[in-house]
Amino acid sequence: MRLDDEQESSNFEVQGRGGGGGGLPLGLLGMFLGSGKLGCGALALIVVAALVFGINPLQLLGGGGGSPVQQSGPATTDPSQLTEVQRLSLKVLGSTERRWTDIFAKSGQQYTPAVLSFYSSTGRSGCGVAQAAMGPFYCPSDNKIYLDTQFFDELRQKYGVPGDFAQAYVIAHEVGHHVQKLTGIADRVRRAQANASEAEGNALQVRMELQADCYAGVWAKNDVNLLEAGDIEEGMRAAQAIGDDTLQQAAGQRPVPESFTHGTSAQRQEWLKRGLDSGDPAQCDTFAGSGI
Repeated sequence: MRLDDEQESSNFEVQGRGGGGGGLPLGLLGMFLGSGKLGCGALALIVVAALVFGINPLQLLGGGGGSPVQQSGPATTDPSQLTEVQRLSLKVLGSTERRWTDIFAKSGQQYTPAVLSFYSSTGRSGCGVAQAAMGPFYCPSDNKIYLDTQFFDELRQKYGVPGDFAQAYVIAHEVGHHVQKLTGIADRVRRAQANASEAEGNALQVRMELQADCYAGVWAKNDVNLLEAGDIEEGMRAAQAIGDDTLQQAAGQRPVPESFTHGTSAQRQEWLKRGLDSGDPAQCDTFAGSGI
């Protein structure tokens, strides 16, 4: 990506380094806990995965049996404390802010940026403890995106997805969740999930995640001057690597569609490409026919 001249966002904080031990491979815990509802199948997956990766399952379920989670120290907004990968992340965030400001303005709306909160291993969020095992996530309670940038190392080393556009896609996806909060979609989905079965709640969550993928594509299409040869392919490989079916297979499990919370690899690629092709958020209606 052509990011050298891109202006960094000023909407960030760096949490003080906290404690914490190992965890599930990045992104897997978020897959298991995504809907907030745990059935027997999800519990079994957590127990098996925890044992495979050497973790006490009770720690993942909020019980005892392990060392207490250590909270991070005070946050700072001092730019001099930023690492190279954090600066790259803030350039991507800055680009999303400019593009979504333009998109919102076209419909007479005002875009309010999210804050990117960097932490290492363990941090704090408005949605509870932030842990690297959860992967990047957006917290609607405080309008912040939480990121341990080691996720990018995991993406490259474990899942074979290098490149700055793959990293940008991850950030733009979380910004997509912020867009859902601003437009009211997120609140409507949460209300529907409150009265849904586990399988129905998961299905709604999949639609949420696929729309965020599409919104990531919309951002990239509207800032196409940043893209270089091979960037789109990087994004597609990233979407493939973090599909629910692919992640469950990587954990040695048979894919269980009812437990999916982010969508299959094929679905994630499809909706990312739809955003990339159209550049129009109206083309990202993953909720058609759902009553949302």
